[in-house]
Amino acid sequence: MNRFKNYALWAAVLAFVPLLADSLQVYDISVILPGNYDNLVISFLGILVLAGVINNPTSGKGLKDDE
Repeated sequence: MNRFKNYALWAAVLAFVPLLADSLQVYDISVILPGNYDNLVISFLGILVLAGVINNPTSGKGLKDDE
């Protein structure tokens, strides 16, 4: 139940939604971004998803491990 109180999980879920929509071609991110910034945004959203998936909420504050 601790996982649902973790901000990294919710950042990952919110970042996953536009990634999924873009990959299923429901919504194209490049329409709202000028130039080649769509690759940068997709990479940043992917990093947020990975941080939320890898994160362990029982290890203390933030994304770091217990000492």
